[in-house]
Order: sequence, then C-alpha cells, then structure tokens
Amino acid sequence: MISERQSVVESGMNELEIIEFKVNNQHYGMNVYKVKEIVAPLAITPIPHAHPFILGITQLRGEVLPVISLRNALVSNQDSYTHIVKDDSSFLIVEFNKQKVIFHVDEVRQIHRLSWDQIDKPDDIYNNENSYTLGVVKQSENMILMLDFEKILTDINPNIGFSKDDLKADIAGDKKNARIVIAEDSPMLRSILKETLNKAGFQQLLFFENGEECYNHLASEENKVDLVITDIEMPLMNGHFLTKYIKQDSKRQSTPVVIFFIAYYGRSSTSGKESWCRCTSK
Repeated sequence: MISERQSVVESGMNELEIIEFKVNNQHYGMNVYKVKEIVAPLAITPIPHAHPFILGITQLRGEVLPVISLRNALVSNQDSYTHIVKDDSSFLIVEFNKQKVIFHVDEVRQIHRLSWDQIDKPDDIYNNENSYTLGVVKQSENMILMLDFEKILTDINPNIGFSKDDLKADIAGDKKNARIVIAEDSPMLRSILKETLNKAGFQQLLFFENGEECYNHLASEENKVDLVITDIEMPLMNGHFLTKYIKQDSKRQSTPVVIFFIAYYGRSSTSGKESWCRCTSK
C-alpha cells in the first residue's frame, strides 16, 4: 500500500514522484500522489453494455469501484479489446478529485523521483488532441509515457468532468480586449478552455503547453497580459513555480493568476448531476 503523502511539488520543490507501470509491454507513468493503493486483482462483476474500457465493478472495503482497463484504453484496434485479468497483474486505486477509480495494469515497476524539466512534451508529429500522452520521461533503457487520465475518464463518460455547458457567460468588464495567457499541457483541456472563454466573450487568448514557455513569454515587457491561467501539473515548470516567479517579478506581480484545478463536490440529489470546480485565484 502506498501511504498518502504530501505532494513534493507543494512542499516547494520543482519535483514530483511518478509510479512506473507496464501495459501491453509499454512503459507508462502517473503522479504517485494520485495513487492511493496498489492491490492484486479482485473479483470483477461485469456491467452489461458498459463502455469497452470498463471491465466492470469490484468491491474494496465496502466501496463499489469501477475497474478500467488501460490496455483497452490504449489500443487503437477494437478487436484487441480484452476482459482477461491475469493473476500477476495489478490494480491501481486512483483518486481524482475525491472520486476513486481502479485502473488495471499488467505490471507495476517502480517509483521515480524527477524534476519537471525531465518530462519532455510530446512532439506535434505524433501527438494530437485525441492522444492520451502528456509527456515523455527518457530513461536509459526505455521511455515512460505520462498519461492524461482525465481524458481517459472523460472519453468513457463525457458527463464526468469539466463541462463548458455548465458555465454562464456573465463575466463583467471589457472581455473582448482582455489579454489572457493560459498554461495547460492537456490538449483536451486547452480546447475546452478556448471554447468556454470564447463563449464568455474573451477573444485574445494565448496558450502554452508548459509553465516554462509561458514564463518566457511573460518575461518580455512588450507582451501585455491582463490575466494568467495555469494548470498545476505540467512538464518543464509546474503551475506553483510559474505563479511564484510571476509574483516575484516586479513587472508582473500585480498580474492576477488563476491556478486551474478540479475539486469534486459530489452528486446532487435533486439534479443527479456531478458538480465540479476548477479554479483558484492568486
């Protein structure tokens, strides 16, 4: 069992720990902070007509949790889908925004402690908005692909997650001329942010895939910026460091910064809908 630990990033260092695992002989990784536990496979109850990524549900200490096959999520050919769970495979119990899910992987390898600049962004040649790859960690023997788990969950159920339809375009002020800079490594979330902000009347948007590129833009006095929106977890420079550097810069410290994250508040008993929030200001 992996004990819950304070995020290394939040402790003031530009570092993180990732857990490496294998699926279909490929190496993948995710932030250790999101992994609550690793267990041997449990009995699964199949769900009729469920999404092909979902193997079914299982019970863990009284909780009924969905089991998602990363193998099915990561193969492009539907004929390669499988519902076989081998005894030597593993379940990763993962918590996203106070919502627990289980990812089935073939093998858990080890934990790596890295600095954010060791995670390279994927090249546009092989990466697009439909890709699940957020970054690449180069190792001596192999490469570890950092996965966009939020996109996997959203592809399974578009109603679970951040929805632009739930936002109201009632922000006051001169929105058309407001210059907004956004740092977000997920292509899916960049697309949602662009459409949502455009819908709200904001037109002057500039996107960056990591905090370092964003800060390099902000370092120039010629680039006028009215608002910075940043994700927390990004390669090269995370959102905490980006915010820190902005607030330490005498030319930029008055620029408002919104740190972009998800907080899950649960399901409404009246509407049956999920309630989400994804921002905090600095």
